[in-house]
Amino acid sequence: MIENRTLAKATALVAIALMLIVAVRCRPAAPLAPTPAPVPEIVRTVVVEKAVEVEAPYAPSEAGWEAYVGERMIIWTGNISLIVKDVEKGLEETESIAKGLGGYVVSSNAWYQEDQLRANLTIRVPADSFDAAMERLRAMADRVESRNVSTEDVTEEYTDLQAQLRNREAEEAQYLELLKKAEKVEDILAIQRELSNVRGEIEQLKGRIQYIDRTSDMALIDVNLQKVKPIGGTAWSALETLKSAARGMVSFGKGLADVLIWLVIFSPIWIIILVAVHYFTRWRKAKARSSRK
Repeated sequence: MIENRTLAKATALVAIALMLIVAVRCRPAAPLAPTPAPVPEIVRTVVVEKAVEVEAPYAPSEAGWEAYVGERMIIWTGNISLIVKDVEKGLEETESIAKGLGGYVVSSNAWYQEDQLRANLTIRVPADSFDAAMERLRAMADRVESRNVSTEDVTEEYTDLQAQLRNREAEEAQYLELLKKAEKVEDILAIQRELSNVRGEIEQLKGRIQYIDRTSDMALIDVNLQKVKPIGGTAWSALETLKSAARGMVSFGKGLADVLIWLVIFSPIWIIILVAVHYFTRWRKAKARSSRK
């Protein structure tokens, strides 16, 4: 009896072990992660060096901000509308003010509105002379219709652009060194592609930096000029009245000539219509007389 029990227990243990082995072997295998495409060693070097270079600490600390920048970069913009006695003279004086302060005229426009000459000028003057230019413009006018001044501090943007430019130039130098060492065609093409992208970013950064340099050094002022309106409306002028009457006479003569030309051109039609009406009238009268008889 004891031997039978021992044999039964051993058989049961063997069966359990076999079931565990089968379960482990039949379990589904875990999905494999996709294998990335091989990357040329020189391209991996470019990417790693580029990432490290961007983190270069070029930006100044807050404590040394003023020492790093030197001075604040401010873009000055002004708009002033002036009432003057003589618009043409005002144009000349505005150009003289701009040139006298070391600036120049960006654009100049003049036109007539309601028989009054008006003008608009856009000038640039050194930023240090902005207040002086506004004062001289105001002094030459009989009245200042409106005046507006706005400023934009671009110091932080300018510093950030300079840091980005240095980073990109450092990247360009690295790519040029790697290009000298590259031997495989695929490595050369990869480096040239990255080099082209970096050079494009460098050109954009330089353009923005030059724009900020120019606009912060030279303030922009928009000047509007209008003539003083006489009291009681527009002044009466005998010459203007004579000109107006002459223009009316010419217009009347043109209209009369147009009518005569139309009549002459359509005269055959009018003659045919008149002849037809004449004969029709005679026919009606003759018919009426014959009916009375």
